[in-house]
Amino acid sequence: MKEEKLENKNKPIAPHGGYRRLISFQMATLVYDLTVEFVERYVEKKSRTRDQMVQAARSGRQNIAEGSQASGTSKKTEIKLTSVARASLEELLLDYEDYLRQHKLFLWPQNNPEIQAIKKLSRSSNKSYLSYRSYLTRAEPASNMLITLIHQANYLLDKQLLSLEHSFIQHGGFTERLYTARVKNRT
Repeated sequence: MKEEKLENKNKPIAPHGGYRRLISFQMATLVYDLTVEFVERYVEKKSRTRDQMVQAARSGRQNIAEGSQASGTSKKTEIKLTSVARASLEELLLDYEDYLRQHKLFLWPQNNPEIQAIKKLSRSSNKSYLSYRSYLTRAEPASNMLITLIHQANYLLDKQLLSLEHSFIQHGGFTERLYTARVKNRT
């Protein structure tokens, strides 16, 4: 197994994909699915904000997948798309904060017991969309639940970006691997 890993590491096209195993992707998927339901329930059908929120949530998820898939030939693209995913979720975070403010609802403090319960649930290995549905019954808990999940997804994406940066500095990218393989082939 170790030899196979070394062999893959030295190949010009590095192993890539695997985004479905990323916790950041799983969190972004939850945020996307729950956002779709949130806007169905609480955002006026003709509102431009409705489409913007769904698109920001979708972009957060899709850019993680696209970046991961592109990583075999472009670490730069992977870093860029992961950063775009992070920015999209930040935009969505602001939409939820705006929703609370504009509807005179409360943004719960971090020490709120419900926030703590949401965080605990998100660390569970068997969490799913259904785990969070009870928070969707009213706009205030739904918004605060989604804000909490977005903060967690953003935290994970920040850690992922640092890891990608470190990996790129340590191992280089596609061009360096091509050059190494070409030099090795000549000897």
